[in-house]
Amino acid sequence: MFKSSNPMLAKMDNNIAEGMLSSAPMTVNGTITKAFALILIAIVAGAAVFYEALMGYTDKVMLIMGISLIAGFVIGLVASFAPKIAKFLAPVYAFCEGAVLTGISLFLEAKFPGIAVQAICGTMLAFAVMLVLYRTGAIRATEKFRATIMSALITILVLYLINFFGSFFNFQIPFVSGSGPMSIVFSGIVVLIASFSLILDFDFIERGQASMLPKDFEWYGAFGLMVTLVWLYIEILQLIAKLRDN
Repeated sequence: MFKSSNPMLAKMDNNIAEGMLSSAPMTVNGTITKAFALILIAIVAGAAVFYEALMGYTDKVMLIMGISLIAGFVIGLVASFAPKIAKFLAPVYAFCEGAVLTGISLFLEAKFPGIAVQAICGTMLAFAVMLVLYRTGAIRATEKFRATIMSALITILVLYLINFFGSFFNFQIPFVSGSGPMSIVFSGIVVLIASFSLILDFDFIERGQASMLPKDFEWYGAFGLMVTLVWLYIEILQLIAKLRDN
């Protein structure tokens, strides 16, 4: 039995017993192919939002962002509890996230020119570094490593929730929402945690192949990987914004 700290992949722990296949098994290559397909869908959605913004349809862009944000959140929750239909939900999720991320990037780009390119490069670099560290065995997804990352994820989630609900009562955690030195350090730590989560995703996908999970789980694995990449991109974007705001 193996587990992932990625909420989208953790549900797969309960489906190992379904390794008795009626079709071809899940493979690492198949999962990677589907992950690239999801990224391409996100890029297409982003291009559409960028075009609308370029044409000056700001209200339309805001509407698309709002709908995509809600839809992406709902789809993420549904997919986390229904991995068997990830092949249908993953493309829609990718489209929604592509629209949302582009909207956020355009907003920050107006204040910090070039920040989107920097965040994209940072995300790609983090992905490449984590992949190399994983493939070379420099970092292994041990039980202790998984437990540490999971604890960190829960802590970050709790802090974000407190900060979010606190904002309705004029209360925010300074090092979470501010742009001071402590806030920058906090964002840096979150970026590291998001990056290390990729290690667990790589390990889980590889173990999924070893356990001969059904072919459809390639979509689920790709979906989970994209969730981590989306989170990583947002955190890097936020870190760069804080650094440039000083």
